[in-house]
Amino acid sequence: MTQPQSADSTAVERLHEAHDRIVEQLSRVIVGQRQVVDELLICLFSRGHCLLEGVPGLAKTLLISTLARSLDLSFSRIQFTPDLMPADIVGTDVLEEDRASGGRQLRFLEGPLFANVVLADEINRTPPKTQAALLEAMQERQVSVGRTRHRLADPFFVLATQNPIEQEGTYPLPEAQQDRFMFKVRVGYPSFDEEFEIARRTTGRPIEEPQPVLSAADIIALQQSVREVPVSDHLVRYALSLVRQTRAGEKGVPEFVSDQLSWGAGPRAVQFLILGAKARALLQGRSHVTVDDIQSLAPPVLRHRIVVGFAAESEGVTPDTIIQRLLETTPSREDELTRDARFQTIFAS
Repeated sequence: MTQPQSADSTAVERLHEAHDRIVEQLSRVIVGQRQVVDELLICLFSRGHCLLEGVPGLAKTLLISTLARSLDLSFSRIQFTPDLMPADIVGTDVLEEDRASGGRQLRFLEGPLFANVVLADEINRTPPKTQAALLEAMQERQVSVGRTRHRLADPFFVLATQNPIEQEGTYPLPEAQQDRFMFKVRVGYPSFDEEFEIARRTTGRPIEEPQPVLSAADIIALQQSVREVPVSDHLVRYALSLVRQTRAGEKGVPEFVSDQLSWGAGPRAVQFLILGAKARALLQGRSHVTVDDIQSLAPPVLRHRIVVGFAAESEGVTPDTIIQRLLETTPSREDELTRDARFQTIFAS
């Protein structure tokens, strides 16, 4: 087995310190939601995009805009509606007259996608044509207008929100677009104490504004540090084991998966699991990745990449139910994993 080398101690300190400084600034505005904040930051330093799902009033939009202000990055918000067109988010060419010469020429006017942090609010309310324009930006980090391609800012993050309970007038995101989101994060209700603090804080004096703690150049450097974190062959094999078990009908897949899932996760899930685990390790002040990193990130990485069958869904089975069961039935120890006959079949397929 290949033994990984430890990550540079300076990189560990820098990212751990950056995490603490950002959380401190966010806590001036946001009460609780620590897991959501941590998963957002993992996406940020892994160079990924994030989809937040939760009922109205849980501060999803406020959290994203506050994060942008604490990072000294350009920020734009796009309110997705059924009549939103691609040109509304990408930009358009306009015919401009030169008053001196009298000549005319086309000039490109940038849309709101030309920002470091883009909040796609209620992303599932816009039709497929506009979602396709956003898909190119997310994957290629560029937009196409006519025959011209325009590069987007670096760093570039799409942080989208959607409402799980209001389905009238919505356009469900295609699987291909969901796959471009590194995480799908569930935003739940606050605890009693957190909601008490929210009520007290938001009905009193104005909330203190967060101060920027990282520049775009700082973030790019920290993103590179994340990619340099080593990971053992065993952890890569463990991540592969979790993902490949979601593919119904394949060799070695558990019976409950074949019965309850109609579609499984693709290779991007493995890539994001490993990359996110590296970022999580650094954010927690560690120079090495552990099994716990992979296990903690399995739900946000996998829940939007697997499709529960109709019969199982009618019985209350959810993607998180399947993921939890996979975590419980997949050996985490290297010797147990490699000696298991079922997983030997998966490794050989």
